Amino acid sequence: MTNSKTVHLVDDDEAIRHSASFMLRHAGYTVKTYKDGVTFLDEVTPEDSGCVLLDVRMPVMDGLAVQKAMASKGIAMPVVVLTGHGDVSVAVEAMKGGAIDFLEKPYEKSALLTAIENGLAAVKNRDSHDRRQQEAAALIAQLTPREKEVLERLVAGLTNKMIAEELDISHRTVEIHRANLMEKLEADSLSAALRIAFAAGLDEESPTA
Repeated sequence: MTNSKTVHLVDDDEAIRHSASFMLRHAGYTVKTYKDGVTFLDEVTPEDSGCVLLDVRMPVMDGLAVQKAMASKGIAMPVVVLTGHGDVSVAVEAMKGGAIDFLEKPYEKSALLTAIENGLAAVKNRDSHDRRQQEAAALIAQLTPREKEVLERLVAGLTNKMIAEELDISHRTVEIHRANLMEKLEADSLSAALRIAFAAGLDEESPTA
């Protein structure tokens, strides 16, 4: 896996590759350059990390096609696209395809560094979110089907009495299931249990009786 401070620079213009890589290395980044999109896709893997600086106008395979290929290969690195003057419509398409930012050539050094930093920050936020989601899902997986049903209804805002009526069980049974699920989730309050449920995406599921 490459270092998270790595920038993958994909541009068919050798002068751009040279100047941008020099600028980024001087700013403390590890830079890998690729002369075209095909070479980039041949060399990177889903395990690679960092940020991709991608020219949208390249022969053989343009930047939009590279973006689609990245998605199909499971390469989830953030993308900053480089466009020529007047290519705003292409940049918009790239943003729709998941690019986090675009820069018009010629770009300022400060704008380039800001775009790269935003890209790497997006990676950290996503990694943190993914880790919380995985931890929450592991806790939820410990619940019995009935405990999960009770939790889903707590997420939906139902009271113990309402849950008992909906699941056709006694109020006391709901209390027992609730106490058990709280213990398994290592939650000392309802709000803590709900945060875990939200992190695991339980609020996106529709509870069924």
